[in-house]
Amino acid sequence: MGARARRSCRLVVYEIAESRASVNGDRHRRQLWALPVCRQVVRLLSTRSELPESLTAPAPVVSVVADGAGRGAGVSSSARLRAGAALAGLALGWLVAVALPASPGYAHAVLSGSDPAANTVVPQPPEQVMLQFTESVRPVTGRIQVLAPDNSRADDGQPSVAGATVTITLRTRATGTYLVSYRVTSADSHPIAGSFTYSVGTPSARPAAAGQDATAAAARSVRTAISAAKTVGYAGLALLMGPIMMLLLLWPPRLSRSGPARLVWTGLGLTAGSTLAALWLQVPYTTGGDLTDVDIDGLGDVPGSLFGVVLLIRLGVLCIAPFLIRPILSAGSDVSSKSRGRLAALAGVAITTWPLSGHPAASPAPSVSVVTDSIHLTAMAIWLGGLVMLVTFVLPRARDHELQLLLPMWSKWAETAVIALAMTGVIQALIEIGTVGAFFTTAYGRLLLGKLALVATVIAVAGCARRLVRRRLDDGRPVLRRVVALELGIATVILSLTAVLVQTAPARTAAAGPAANHTEQVEQTLRTETLSVRVIIFPARTGANTVHLFAFTPEGKPLPVVEWGATAAMPAAGIEPVDVPLSQAVDNHAIGKLDLPIAGTWRLRVTLRTSEIDQRSATGPVTID
Repeated sequence: MGARARRSCRLVVYEIAESRASVNGDRHRRQLWALPVCRQVVRLLSTRSELPESLTAPAPVVSVVADGAGRGAGVSSSARLRAGAALAGLALGWLVAVALPASPGYAHAVLSGSDPAANTVVPQPPEQVMLQFTESVRPVTGRIQVLAPDNSRADDGQPSVAGATVTITLRTRATGTYLVSYRVTSADSHPIAGSFTYSVGTPSARPAAAGQDATAAAARSVRTAISAAKTVGYAGLALLMGPIMMLLLLWPPRLSRSGPARLVWTGLGLTAGSTLAALWLQVPYTTGGDLTDVDIDGLGDVPGSLFGVVLLIRLGVLCIAPFLIRPILSAGSDVSSKSRGRLAALAGVAITTWPLSGHPAASPAPSVSVVTDSIHLTAMAIWLGGLVMLVTFVLPRARDHELQLLLPMWSKWAETAVIALAMTGVIQALIEIGTVGAFFTTAYGRLLLGKLALVATVIAVAGCARRLVRRRLDDGRPVLRRVVALELGIATVILSLTAVLVQTAPARTAAAGPAANHTEQVEQTLRTETLSVRVIIFPARTGANTVHLFAFTPEGKPLPVVEWGATAAMPAAGIEPVDVPLSQAVDNHAIGKLDLPIAGTWRLRVTLRTSEIDQRSATGPVTID
């Protein structure tokens, strides 16, 4: 059936019901008369398969709308099919997760190793430093460097990147301790920063980082603005897709399209604005600055990343969209099947830009994650945008007979969207969480549990709305409007929570990252009038740790030590001093093993003998997470 015929059919259906409603106010006779006549019109204009089910359904469906008793005691075959589809989706999600590779996956990259290794002493100066990450990375300009023992730049300032490996060429060969600091972005656009030291020959004092710290996190205002921009983008997507779908398939011809048109243009503006904001905010987020730390060079670097390319594609789609959207928003305009196809293809491209610029693109199963996240977003946009249309325009303006034709179809749409959200949500959770324990031990897992609780609440509210759809509308319309408004409000909270969730490292990364990233450590300097002791504890977690102790004079020169001793205690927890076994590496460097049973602030006391009669001690706190 062509676009004009489809619209004519829908117009005739609503006009017949309208004219009959004006003659007889009885709802039962109105509906029982109108729909059989509409089906006669349908036979003249099209086949049954081309029209909504509520216009071609058999008589029992009419009785659902006509009386308040509901569908009856039995479970319909369509309900059983939908339940089966939901269960099949859950099973599919489980199988996808089980079939994933056994190797750990990371949605944020982490440093998996380096050469020279962190906190090691090498006999000869290396010609280069190699950093190995868990996924492909891009260097942040000017934020990868190696400092020599005298605080000068030891690298040539031109790091090279090949996939997940960063190579830093060195130009300094002096002995002493070197500081390596790095800042890169992972495939999902998030910055990863860190630092570690290694020594050549005899260790020296740790170099002091000059200039802006490569490991500094972005300002809180930047992170908040990014979450806000993502929320606005999701809202804009919903205001675009929901109204357009309803105008194409469910909108009563009698009603004006000017209000929905304003919603659509607002959605287009919000989506474009959030995309531009994301491009701008990526600069300070990547470099670790605040909202004003944006320059031309930084903006020029963004399009070179997958994140920047994808967002520019989204902007291009948004520039083309008005030419295809305008006919839908014009009353009396017909939209051909070809135009609908172009619009659907354009929407598909736009939707895909969200997962390609986030966690799904870097998941252990990117093809599965991108597809499921695209379906998830589409279902969300249609559902949430449709709710806005219901609350704002349909329920206040449509007449009873129009609602009795429209609401059952919308109810099925919403049910399908919820099933799609549940199925894809389960698949995404299984991919990104990894283990059940990560639900409770990681920020990502706890946020996801909160989102699931809100989704369960909104589904319960949606169930109330579905029951109200089957009741008489003259006494149930105000209640239905309030229930749908509540559903919309909870869904909006879910949007905001989702914006925070996509900025959080997935549970797989949070749970597995510390084990893979061997640069986590605690560094502390214990000072007295006669010496300073540099303490490095690695990996600074409860359980077994390695301790490095370096002795220096007050002037920073290596202090030869004849004998080392150290104890660790936590008086607040009633833990008495425990000896730390130490072995001497070089004159001013000792290495030991320290087993810490609990996290907290420990009191470390280091005692060293520098001659037969000279013994010195230094004491200070060391915090272990």
